[in-house]
Amino acid sequence: MEAALQTNIQTCYHCGDSCNDEPIVAHDKTFCCDGCKTVYQLLEENNLCTYYNLEQSPGISGKQPLAESRFAYLDDAGVEAQLVNFRSDTISKLTFYVPQMHCSSCIWLLENLFKLNPGISESTVNFIRKELSLTYYNQQTTLREVVQLLARIGYEPAITLADTDGKKTTRYSRTIIYRLGIAGFCFGNVMLLAFPDYLAVTNSLQRSFGSFFGYLSLLLSIPTWLYSARGFFTSAIEGIKQRMVNIDLPIATGLLALFFVSVYQVLTGSGPGYLDSFTGLVFFMLIGKYFQQKTYDTLSFDRDYTSYFPVSITVLKDDQEEEYIPVRNLKVGRRIRIRNQELIPADAILLRGTAMIDYSFVSGESEPVEKVTGEIIYAGGRQVGESVELEVVKEVSQGYLTQLWNDSVFSKQEQAQSVGTYANAAGKWFIIGILIVAAGTLTYWVPRDLTMAMNAFISVLIIACPCALSLATPFVHGHTLRVFGKNKFYLRNTAVVETLAKIDTVVFDKTGTLTEPSAAEVTYNGKDLDQKQQRYVKSILSHSTHPLSQRIFQSMAGETSTVQSFQEFAGKGLVGEVDGKLVRVGSAAYLGVNTLKGQDTMQTAVYVSVDGVLLGYYTFFNVYRDGLADILQGLEDKNISVLSGDNDHELVRLRGLLGEKASLNFNQSPMQKLEYIQQLKDEQHRVLMVGDGLNDAGALKQSDAGIALTNSITNFSPSCDAILDATAFHKLSKFLAFSRKTMNIILATFAVSLVYNVIGLTLAVQGLFTPIASAIIMPISSLSVIIFATLSVKIAAKRAGL
Repeated sequence: MEAALQTNIQTCYHCGDSCNDEPIVAHDKTFCCDGCKTVYQLLEENNLCTYYNLEQSPGISGKQPLAESRFAYLDDAGVEAQLVNFRSDTISKLTFYVPQMHCSSCIWLLENLFKLNPGISESTVNFIRKELSLTYYNQQTTLREVVQLLARIGYEPAITLADTDGKKTTRYSRTIIYRLGIAGFCFGNVMLLAFPDYLAVTNSLQRSFGSFFGYLSLLLSIPTWLYSARGFFTSAIEGIKQRMVNIDLPIATGLLALFFVSVYQVLTGSGPGYLDSFTGLVFFMLIGKYFQQKTYDTLSFDRDYTSYFPVSITVLKDDQEEEYIPVRNLKVGRRIRIRNQELIPADAILLRGTAMIDYSFVSGESEPVEKVTGEIIYAGGRQVGESVELEVVKEVSQGYLTQLWNDSVFSKQEQAQSVGTYANAAGKWFIIGILIVAAGTLTYWVPRDLTMAMNAFISVLIIACPCALSLATPFVHGHTLRVFGKNKFYLRNTAVVETLAKIDTVVFDKTGTLTEPSAAEVTYNGKDLDQKQQRYVKSILSHSTHPLSQRIFQSMAGETSTVQSFQEFAGKGLVGEVDGKLVRVGSAAYLGVNTLKGQDTMQTAVYVSVDGVLLGYYTFFNVYRDGLADILQGLEDKNISVLSGDNDHELVRLRGLLGEKASLNFNQSPMQKLEYIQQLKDEQHRVLMVGDGLNDAGALKQSDAGIALTNSITNFSPSCDAILDATAFHKLSKFLAFSRKTMNIILATFAVSLVYNVIGLTLAVQGLFTPIASAIIMPISSLSVIIFATLSVKIAAKRAGL
């Protein structure tokens, strides 16, 4: 009777809990609660129920709250502040490490959490790093509820003490090591049991114990089949489900053939099977997988923000004295100054000034948010208006701003179709060809020699696997980014390398890009400024990051005062109130004056007025950057253009530097710069824009590739695709030429990979390779391709002078 009752108890298809109450039946499945049924329906509607094939009852019951007290600590404001990357009145953003994700169904489910909790605005997955980035509405849900939801559907995030005390730790998955260990143990023992088949002197032993050894080998092969080789099968199945052919498909096919033929021979006594080859093949293939994973870890492009951006920050000492230090050296407790349009690199508290923070870089909301003294300002915000003083309360986030920089909002569609994309497409057809050749090989050898047929069939599938082909592009790009980084040229991602290689038109901004503001000679002309007027002007200039503003500021002595109602108009000038006086600094057109009598038209002029009275103007004799002639010589095969918001007083000088073919455009507003670049793109040109990261943000984004030139201040803009330190500006033409060379290296690496595959395929078809030999040769060929790519990039970099 008790046994009968036990058999009547049904279990939930999603979480595996018993359905002691009235079970919920849907889609011929039994669920313990509506929560489990909803998760299943979401997956079933999108043809993603392979989630349940990979692990029995992978979900967790939503019927009862999951140990409510276990997540109570997440209600603590201090804990929440350490976990959250960004928080406003409406939303919060954070990133979790979720080790349970294992397939495309996991990705889909985690990126559709808003269907389970309307309070979740957005969720994105970084599958390689097992990370989930979340945005949720503060008024609709809480951090605790979000974590509880993840736990209920089987993805409880790994939150450790290191996360809650502000210290970050690097997490590594050891799954492949465990699988490799089990495969190695099974392979060693199966090989030992197979010795009687290899040695003639053990024929009597084979006759006596052959059947026993066969069953024992089969028993040892089962863990390899179910656990160690699982990744190859699940990957191949997922590819087929998504109508894709991946590199694991021929491997899985070969393993299936080996295992089932071996099972048949052992069970029928018709032969010893190929279990030694099966376990050995899995073992050596996992070695290749491990090596490949280590390679990708080494080439991880989600790099540490602190070592990635070549920017510095203005640090205050004794409330007045300023110095510039690298962002990576910024510590908690340091006081920093953030000027108009500068990015806030770390969470900080507002100490002085009126903060209007634009969080469009973080949340997409462009409306500036006003902050008052004592409020926290999150990393990634941008100050709009006067300069402010902040005190850092949290160290620069590892990878956080890099993640924001690579946000899809700032990506460019033109970069989507990369060499890597075409390589993947070629790899798909290559794999299909392998399967056809393998089938033909099997058909040819079966009537002649069954053992030879199996060896040749499996060897073809394994030795022609395009692993080396798949490594070529990321490995070459990885070394290219390292070469660029050592030369102070920093790219958003690898797709930018391929975009730079296709550039045929280069557009330069003039002020601060072609010219060196810090070296310009500054002269004041007009009414003599008294001490108060100098203080007014210097105070206004202190809030701007424009190169000319900074140059005048550095040339002036004296103190500064508080500025109210500060505004900066791109390409025009500055305005603000100091001690009740309205101060304006900018171009003649902005101040509404004509060129003054006696002014040298070969010099840039910046005018100054106080309470509407024009006092005079500052002139600059521009000094062009060192190495400009070398850059232009290296760009002879490209179209050159200059866009300047200044007047045409330097037309003759620029024409002499750039040549008659260069297009020179003056008095350009930010909108006109955008229209000019769009016109070039409409004419099918591939456009590179080089400019000031802050003042040319629109043009940088509009171009196919945008490079922000940085000096001693934070000129970073999320609109740019690359950052070039000003000291390396003379290498620009070398960077573009090197990008083209890397494309040739990739093609050469593809050719080397194909040669390996064709030679291996030819020998395998003839039955000259065993499956184990093929499995050993495959990682060796991958290593050879990697060595070839590495040496090629290093040689090309040396020849390019990088």
